[in-house]
Parts: sequence; structure tokens; C-alpha cells
Amino acid sequence: MFIGHFAVGFAAKRVAPRVSLATLFVAAQLADLLWPVLVALGLEQVRIDRGNTAITPLDFVSYPYSHSLVLLCVWGVLLAALVRRSFALVAALVVSHWFLDFFTHRPDMPLYPGGPKVGLGLWNSVPATVVVEFAMFGVGVWMYLHATRARDAQGRWGFWALAVFLAVVYIANISGPPPPSVTAIWISGIAGGLVLLVWSWWVDRHRDVILSSNRGGVA
Repeated sequence: MFIGHFAVGFAAKRVAPRVSLATLFVAAQLADLLWPVLVALGLEQVRIDRGNTAITPLDFVSYPYSHSLVLLCVWGVLLAALVRRSFALVAALVVSHWFLDFFTHRPDMPLYPGGPKVGLGLWNSVPATVVVEFAMFGVGVWMYLHATRARDAQGRWGFWALAVFLAVVYIANISGPPPPSVTAIWISGIAGGLVLLVWSWWVDRHRDVILSSNRGGVA
């Protein structure tokens, strides 16, 4: 899952309007932020296997530290303690990554390091995956827009540029060729993650929270 995780981060802004969108994205995407770093360090493994699923050519050989349920619970508590705001929500966002991936991945999601691996395999169907993820993304964007209001042009057009960019990257990942190497995977993963976090922080800084008693028009 890709834009589905960002959808959860967008939606969480309505629940925790005082928490930065960048922080919510970090929580929802923490597994995928840790993963390329651990692959680069040789602590986790991935290989390119065209046809592994209908959605992705990646075979996630081993990622017990970034994507196991037990470790994500630990990472969630640690991140929530670091953020020190909306503890339960931040921790839940981190753990939500495992459950969303559980629905999409084939049985390669570890319950704990060295433990059994599970997955329902939604990625075996391109139409089903695209419908589910774009539906989630639409709801998440709608909830974010109804929790915030653009303060200026940067907040308005910066947000829509971010949303469109995420959708375009998602489509490109599905329809494009496999990555050229594992090195390219972790480099793009680290660089892309940093860009999206800075972008989301900047956009959120240019939007004001809409109080529950004053939820008027949004843009």
C-alpha cells in the first residue's frame, strides 16, 4: 500500500488538528521510512522479481525490524513518546501500517522477527487495489480539507500539488518498469521520504486549523 498510508495521515489531521501533517505522515509511514535505511545497512532484504504480484515487482525477502507487527508496536510507542502529543493516535498510526499492508501484501508480513508471515494478497488484483487505495485517499484528502483552511496561496496550491504528486507517483509505480537495482530502491526511498516530509510540513504551515464550531468552506 502507498497512498493508502498517506490517506490515513491526512485523515488523522481531523482527529488531531494541532499535530503537524509531517508528524502524522511520519507515523503512518514510519515502517516505509525505516525500511530503505535498513535495506541500505544490510539488515533487511528485498529483491526485484518481476511478476511477484500484479502491483509490485518487489519480493520483500526479510523486513522483520521495520514491518513486523510486534516491532511496529514498539516503534509506535517510542515515536508517540517522542512526539508527546496525541500519544494514542500517533502510536495507532504507526501500527496501522502493518494492518493495511496485511490486506495488500501476499503472506510476507511478519508477526514478529522470526515468526510466521501473513497477508491477504490484495496486490494480486490491480483493479481492486487501485479502487481501494484511491477511495481511501479521497476520504483522507476530504477529511484533511475539512480540518484545515488555506492561509495563503502556498497553503492552497501547495496542498493540491502534494496530493496530485502522490497520486501520480502511485500510478507511475504501478504502470512503470521495475526499478533498475536494489540500490536505486533504497536511495529513492530515503530521498523521496525526506522530500515528502518537508513538503507536508511546509504545506501544513500555510494552512490554519478549522475549529469544530466554525467548519465553513475549505480550499
